Amino acid sequence: MSISFCCLAASFDPALEVQFLVDGPAVDGCVGQCAAVILPTGDETRAEVLLAAGARQVLIGEAALLDSGVIERLVARYGKERIGLAVPVRNLAVDWAFETVSNADFKVVTPSICEPTWEVLRADGSGTGTHAEWWIGQMVERGAHTVLLLADIDGDGDLNLCAGLVEKLGGQLWVAPRASEAPPLADWIAFGQVKQLALPPALYRRRDEWQCPAATNESVEAVS
Repeated sequence: MSISFCCLAASFDPALEVQFLVDGPAVDGCVGQCAAVILPTGDETRAEVLLAAGARQVLIGEAALLDSGVIERLVARYGKERIGLAVPVRNLAVDWAFETVSNADFKVVTPSICEPTWEVLRADGSGTGTHAEWWIGQMVERGAHTVLLLADIDGDGDLNLCAGLVEKLGGQLWVAPRASEAPPLADWIAFGQVKQLALPPALYRRRDEWQCPAATNESVEAVS
């Protein structure tokens, strides 16, 4: 299986072919040279500035949580291929409740969710309670083209969730570590079915460790 890689960084490196850059002061001078610009907190106005300046694609973060209509409006103005999502996630915590009304002889402990679920996070890492798979589906229906999933995938539950998203989104999905500096990328590929990885520079430079011998690193088509 051929794995596509791109570098996810805060500054542009002209030696790299495919880069996702996090928005910041260094982006303005190279906005048209990277594959996508990530807006963790930037609003619709900032997205328009980048798109007007020639950004190939802008990945909207928290702004789409605050106003889901931003995706539809940007798609209408600039085209579907230039608008995507940046979605940080973590496991949704399970709450337990005692139910004692239906039968006085025993108590039933009921979980708030019955299977592992990711929740969408705000840019500051705080939880929203929004189910990630459902929300991503809604945004894709509204026109989001690329989805950058930022997740620390660890364990069977996470791997199953990841594989499910890969099956649904196919080439629209890129996966990146959210906070982990040493993610088990071999497991992500083997069991999470990840085919497109966005990696910070330190990991990107080691990409051959996770590439099949016969594979190439031609990933521009996947984000264009």
